[in-house]
Amino acid sequence: MADPIKKITLKDGTVRYRFVVDIGRDPETGRRQQKTFTFGTKREARAEYDKIRHQLNEGTYIRPTNITVSEYLDGWLEGAARDLRDSSKRSYQDALQPVHERLGSMPIQKVGKADIERMVTWMETSGRRRGGKPGTGLGPRSVRLTLGRLTAAFEMAALEGLLPRNVAKLVKPPKYAPTPRSTWSAEEVRKFLDKAKTDRLHAGWRLSLYGLRRGEVLGLRWQEDIDFGSFAEPCRGHKKPWCGDCYGAGSTYKPATIRVQQARVLVEGTTQVVPPKSRNGFRTLPLDATAASALHQLKVTQNAEKLAAGKAYIDSGYVVVDELGEPVHPEWYSDEFGRLANRAGVKRIVLHEGRHTALSLMEKAGVPISIVSRWAGHYDTAFTYSTYVHATEEDLQTGTDALGKIYKNT
Repeated sequence: MADPIKKITLKDGTVRYRFVVDIGRDPETGRRQQKTFTFGTKREARAEYDKIRHQLNEGTYIRPTNITVSEYLDGWLEGAARDLRDSSKRSYQDALQPVHERLGSMPIQKVGKADIERMVTWMETSGRRRGGKPGTGLGPRSVRLTLGRLTAAFEMAALEGLLPRNVAKLVKPPKYAPTPRSTWSAEEVRKFLDKAKTDRLHAGWRLSLYGLRRGEVLGLRWQEDIDFGSFAEPCRGHKKPWCGDCYGAGSTYKPATIRVQQARVLVEGTTQVVPPKSRNGFRTLPLDATAASALHQLKVTQNAEKLAAGKAYIDSGYVVVDELGEPVHPEWYSDEFGRLANRAGVKRIVLHEGRHTALSLMEKAGVPISIVSRWAGHYDTAFTYSTYVHATEEDLQTGTDALGKIYKNT
């Protein structure tokens, strides 16, 4: 058998050693592919030839390609984010932006661990483009998110046979300790809601402190999502509808409910209506008399506003609207929550921490975590516990009291 390694002499007299190997058929065109390799010494050529032949026999040979990191990521993202809501897709795109900027033009097969390490260093020192002063460093959470997305993409590239190994796995992500969520005590919630009673959107604030997400509250519609049940019917005791005193009385009484079927959320500054995050996000929640009454009062107020505004009123059908029927902007709703908290004299928390507050207080009140999780629309009770249920230093007294009772006579 002829030696596959051929000696060649260049015009300048330099001697090189060259071989050609059949690397199989192109997976897209089906055409036979050959690759030529040239080395300075026959020993180098022989070693590479034997290695390639072994890899071809084992099915581990990686065909050379000039596809860049950005080109591959664009294709990977199309599949990875196909079933995600727009806000989640945008999160993927934002996380990969530093990769496009620093590594995007490089052939994916030439990216090494050192290249990714340099990208991480750049992100930590000057990688910020928005959400703060441009040119400053990004936090560890952002860096970890980028590394996570890049690692997932390179893992798929390795499975597809484009990479021999996933070098992104070799890069150690920065340490990240989430900032503890701030929540209200039951007394602070009562102070806030007492102040909110006089606010036009009392019903919305109450639902936010019943654990609904901002988008879920803003996505509620009167016709499709609000059912007043027996509350709208004449009660047994007083023979009148909307009777809070008789709310829930009798075995056949149907409480008012809200159906969570959609959310109004912000995506790149634009308000969009999207379905709940998961299957468990679709849920029907029963309301107590106070929440039902607050919703009824809001409906009465809006009917009066509609009559006063006449043709200027926009009959959007949403529950949380302004005086002319226009759905309120999500950022305004969050800001107004903070302003109302300030007027109520309670410590400042962000709106989403109201959700944390509600779920924590439910758990402390003895509501089983399975019910708390279902109420929140979560897919997993462990996630509810680890992310949304918080114990304060004052709560630790409960442990002290329990131990005191256990060890009292010992």
